[in-house]
Amino acid sequence: MGAMFRSEEMAPCQLFIQPEAAYTSVSELGEAGTVQFRDLNPDVNAFQRKFVNEVRRCDEMERKLRYIEAEVHKDSVHLPELQEPPRAPNPREIIDLEAHLEKTENEILELSHNAVNLKQNYLELTELKHVLEKTEAFFVAQEEFGMDPLTKSLISDETGQQAATRGRLGFVAGVVQRERVPAFERMLWRISRGNVFLRRAELDKPLEDPSTGNEIYKTVFVVFFQGEQLKSRIKKVCTGFHASLYPCPPSNVERQDMVKGVRTRLEDLNMVLNQTRDHRQRVLVSVAKELPSWSIMVRKMKAIYHTLNLFNMDVTKKCLIGECWVPVADLPNVQKALADGSNACGSSIPSFLNCIETDEEPPTFNRTNRFTRGFQNLIDAYGVASYRECNPALYTIITFPFLFAVMFGDFGHGAIMMLFGAWMVCKEVSLSAKKSNNEIWNIFFAGRYIILLMGCFSMYTGLVYNDLFPKSMNIFGSSWRIPYDNKTMHNYQSLTLDPKDAYMGEPYFIGIDPIWQTADNKIIFLNSYKMKLSIIFGVVHMIFGVCMSVVNYNFFKRRYSIFLEFLPQVVFLCLLFAYMVFMMFYKWIVYSTLNEDVAYRQGCAPSVLILFINMMLFSSQEPEDGCHEYMFEGQGAIQRAFVLIGLLCIPVMLLGKPLYLLCAAKKKAKAKPEQSNGSVQQGIEMQDQQTDISEVQAPPKAEKSGGEHDHEEEPFSEIMIHQAIHTIEYVLSTISHTASYLRLWALSLAHAELSEVLWNMVLAMGLKDTGYVGAIKLYVVFCFWALFTLAILVMMEGLSAFLHTLRLHWVEFQSKFYSGLGYIFQPFCFKTILEAEDNADE
Repeated sequence: MGAMFRSEEMAPCQLFIQPEAAYTSVSELGEAGTVQFRDLNPDVNAFQRKFVNEVRRCDEMERKLRYIEAEVHKDSVHLPELQEPPRAPNPREIIDLEAHLEKTENEILELSHNAVNLKQNYLELTELKHVLEKTEAFFVAQEEFGMDPLTKSLISDETGQQAATRGRLGFVAGVVQRERVPAFERMLWRISRGNVFLRRAELDKPLEDPSTGNEIYKTVFVVFFQGEQLKSRIKKVCTGFHASLYPCPPSNVERQDMVKGVRTRLEDLNMVLNQTRDHRQRVLVSVAKELPSWSIMVRKMKAIYHTLNLFNMDVTKKCLIGECWVPVADLPNVQKALADGSNACGSSIPSFLNCIETDEEPPTFNRTNRFTRGFQNLIDAYGVASYRECNPALYTIITFPFLFAVMFGDFGHGAIMMLFGAWMVCKEVSLSAKKSNNEIWNIFFAGRYIILLMGCFSMYTGLVYNDLFPKSMNIFGSSWRIPYDNKTMHNYQSLTLDPKDAYMGEPYFIGIDPIWQTADNKIIFLNSYKMKLSIIFGVVHMIFGVCMSVVNYNFFKRRYSIFLEFLPQVVFLCLLFAYMVFMMFYKWIVYSTLNEDVAYRQGCAPSVLILFINMMLFSSQEPEDGCHEYMFEGQGAIQRAFVLIGLLCIPVMLLGKPLYLLCAAKKKAKAKPEQSNGSVQQGIEMQDQQTDISEVQAPPKAEKSGGEHDHEEEPFSEIMIHQAIHTIEYVLSTISHTASYLRLWALSLAHAELSEVLWNMVLAMGLKDTGYVGAIKLYVVFCFWALFTLAILVMMEGLSAFLHTLRLHWVEFQSKFYSGLGYIFQPFCFKTILEAEDNADE
């Protein structure tokens, strides 16, 4: 957890790599995933960089892989899961991989082209067979209905020029797509002015398109005509409607012989198609075994060359220079990766890592694990922490589920949420292996540990509130006794219990006494109880946030802000709102029904809210007879002193820091001319190439700024305006933020009342009846009650409480010390790149 307190220390480094070792060295760095490279060629076009040709080669290989993968998916070939992703291929293996992909693509292209040609021939023969069969039916039907000798003589045995010259009828046979038949028929009618005779028959089974594999429905047609000119028009119409024309002899014997020949050719062609399909399947199965490895290797190669394009070449053209950010703790891993990269290519000159100084703000890197990653994402969603700034995620691990549970306090609902989170945590490995496109499920799974903790904390607060769904649990026995006899209780529906007589003196072991579940003033009591709890938790949370600013002030060497900002802020907050919390506890301790002094019994207890309002307005209120206005002697004078001191803190917050910076700037300006120019060789000595890792430090300027506004170079007017805004915002926010924590009370009370309403209006309908009818009715009603409980009380109310808790952390808590002006550390990591590309493809 030490790494969660603040972001890790980053070191700006320079890499000096030999060109022959650059590829393997960057590959090792990508596997390690600990280096964020900087672009040293920001003004150079992407097409003018050194390794643009290699990137194009990778793009071409990716194109081939996409084509091969599409063909594999087209034939429904299973792609095996990779147990371990392969490493990037070395430069010698790249040529072999490229040649293998070229050979595989050409082979699949050839198989696909041959398959399309065979399917086209098969389609044409199938259409010819249907034309011959359907034409046979046309002529047979005409003979059955009785064709007169004159009509038979008009149908020529030939469809060419001889038929036209002899004045006999010719005919054209073919197939056309079914949806084009009506338009095709109308067009024939128009061009011939009704002088054609069309017969058609629809095919029962669909045919397969050779190119796409889709099903197409077609219709066989025969068009009878007379004259060569009309024949030419009909063929043009057929061409326009993409109709396929086939030869069809008018003689029955010739048609039968032709059908037999077509069927024989279809059988032979079907055999060839099956053999081609089997060969293609074998090729694709063998390719599918290597396809995932090839895809990862090519993507890693492309990422390496993209990264090498960020490097710069030295003037001698013999060394590549790169700049990067490296976590100080990972410097040994980076040096090891560079050494492994040089050894892998057999380079005799080692690569060097040199730590440098820079004025640029380093990136923010918080090392997380599976448990802390979800909480860190909640903070980063608001704003990435500035470099080395105090990280709120460490405290959010506890405060977030606790404040959520204050609003969602129900033992039963918390148990449902806890079981759901525990299931996702226990099945974490198997569930993470199943990639899902459902965004809601991905959000739930990413926050599985948050859901688990929220459920556990809700069970605890449900135990404190004594809420199990809408009912209370009487585990330890009530601390109240009923002093009335049965006759009195029977005659009066509502009776008041005097705490002096009915309370037995020993409080309930944990939480609220279950007798409050039956009390008429239950809501009044819980209102007061939960409202005071929300104020107490809110003030403590805000004070803790203000105290966290001391950590940032001390770390970034701005200790003057501790006295000029932190102290007046915490004094203002404590003397006003922490004092109100003190009055709540003092009232609970001092005022009691068992107190012998009449002024300190429950009837004389003053309202804390009225006391606080009177304190701020410097007013007073006449107490009732026998009671005191204040809780203790001298409270009025103490309250006036607290208000005056709190008001005096405001000018300190407003003027303290600007005046200090103004005096410091004048003092620095006076001392500047007296400083010597220093040695000529100051800061120019050559540094050792092997830098000691223990002496590496973050840039001093970045550490000085710490994500805050650096006021030393700003004019006094801007410093004053900024401080005035900050002061006004803090003073007003102490009031608004304290009131904002009342959402803890409001949502908790609303959740409990909604749960009780759902029980009384839904489930109670099945509990009123007895016998078999009541059992059946309860079974049905329980289903609706369980559905509404999960949908409304657990999911909708849980989401509402989650969002309100998120607001309390982002606005009320983090605004006291957190600036969030940094940028995230994004190392060059193959794992991250591959996951991002897979998510983009999905």
